[in-house]
Amino acid sequence: MKRGESGINCLLAIDKPVGPSSHDVVGRVRRAMGERRVGHAGTLDPAASGVLVVGVGQGARLLGMLTLDEKAYEGRIVFGCETTTDDAEGEVTVVRDVPDVLRDESYAATVVAGLVGEFDQIPPAFSAISVDGKRAYDRARAGEEVTLEARHVSIHEARLLSVEAEDEVAWNVYCHVSKGTYVRSIARDVGRQVGSAAHLAGLRRVASGVIDIDRCLTLDELEALGPQAVPGRCLDPVMALGYPFRMLSTAERDDVACGRRVDAGLCVDVTGQVREPAQDELVSLVSGGSLVGVWRRRGSILKCEANYPSGIVGVGR
Repeated sequence: MKRGESGINCLLAIDKPVGPSSHDVVGRVRRAMGERRVGHAGTLDPAASGVLVVGVGQGARLLGMLTLDEKAYEGRIVFGCETTTDDAEGEVTVVRDVPDVLRDESYAATVVAGLVGEFDQIPPAFSAISVDGKRAYDRARAGEEVTLEARHVSIHEARLLSVEAEDEVAWNVYCHVSKGTYVRSIARDVGRQVGSAAHLAGLRRVASGVIDIDRCLTLDELEALGPQAVPGRCLDPVMALGYPFRMLSTAERDDVACGRRVDAGLCVDVTGQVREPAQDELVSLVSGGSLVGVWRRRGSILKCEANYPSGIVGVGR
């Protein structure tokens, strides 16, 4: 085993606190697990908290395959002003009166429920979107005027959680959205829609794909448990991927380890149906409670797309 490799291969869900960057979280996981091969999927800003999926060891190689396109968030929309960043970190750019109707929960619930649908959204100028090879936030920080093109996004579910109406008027909302949707932009646009101005004053990701906040470890828990966290708290890699899975015999496991083709056979999909893999479909290969490969059906056989020789643990959890 190479220096800096612990032999631990898994996926973990971390409840990222407000403050550290996603890269900071990776550093703390490396130290807690004694493993240098650690990566994350689905970056969270330092000001945001919640679900951050982390791959450890060979689990880091899975991150690019994870289907985490849909996200769910709880956010706090504060009315009265817009900012350069569309959140509380930026400088105030617009100040507007706050109509009394925004204090009414029935009105607020109706507005939030009406957000559901498909539409074109203009991302925040301070975002990680690349403009001519340079991040939009780098251009904005340099004083450049940044104009981003609208992106087609979807809000699958939106509901009001509560209204705060003491020192300031704020709506606490839940949003289940498609990949690329900015809750900061939702807050900005809601402010304009109701005849005021608004920004996002807090954000918590409560689900990333099929992985929700209840599956998460805090960094303190992980640092206290170290590698002992893996048996009871790692994610099921087959569940996280969402591909149908196929159990391998001992002989097939040996063939897979050597990259030799195996028969397509039968797989079990996410609904529990036993069937043949469809042509060109990806299949998770499982042996001994570990994910050992992701292969693709070609004709009557499966061909290697990716192999994980040591096995990524947690299948069936």
